[in-house]
Amino acid sequence: MEAFTRLTGAILALPEENIDTDQIIPARFLTATRFEGLGEHVFADWRLDGNGAPRQDCPMNEPRAENSSILVAGRNFGCGSSREHAPYALMDFGFRVVISSEIADIFRNNALNIGLLSIVVPQSLHARLLELDGQEISVDLEACTLSVPGAGGDETFSFPMDGFARHCLLRGMDRLDFLLSNETAIKQHEERL
Repeated sequence: MEAFTRLTGAILALPEENIDTDQIIPARFLTATRFEGLGEHVFADWRLDGNGAPRQDCPMNEPRAENSSILVAGRNFGCGSSREHAPYALMDFGFRVVISSEIADIFRNNALNIGLLSIVVPQSLHARLLELDGQEISVDLEACTLSVPGAGGDETFSFPMDGFARHCLLRGMDRLDFLLSNETAIKQHEERL
C-alpha cells in the first residue's frame, strides 16, 4: 500500500445522496478474484447506457474525471453492502480521497485499510466543496487539514481522523502490516504470559 501524507488534486463532485456500493461497483463485476481493473467498471450503470455507450450527462465520463484524485460525494456515501470492491474500484479509477458529510462506517473502514483516505466534514464545508467541482484543494493527513480556495486566498479546515488509521496511512501499511511490524513486541508479550 502506498503511504499517504499530502495530496493536491482536483475535485470531482457527485452530489447525489445515498450512493451505495452497488452503484459504485455493480454486483455483476464482482466475479474477479483480483481487484486490479475494477476502475473501468466504477459507476458503470451511471456512466454507460443500456448499449454500453458513454452517457453524455455523467461527470464520470468527462475528461477531467480521469485527472481528479478527490471525489466529493453526497451525504451517506458508501452505504449498502460491505463489499470491499467499492473502495478498490474508486482507487483503481484514480481517486485517493473521498470526502462527504457522512460516509458509511463499513465503507470507510474498507477504504482506509487499502489507502483510500475517506474524510467526513461538517455539512457547511461539504456544501462548499461540492461547489468547487473541478478546482484543486490540498489534503494534509499529517496535520489533518484541508486547504480550500477562498475569496481572500486559501482557507484551512481541520478534519477528524482515527489515530490508528492515520498512523497506518502515513506509513503505507494496512492492519496486517501493522501487526507484522510489531511481531517482536507481540512475542515478548506472549512470553510474559
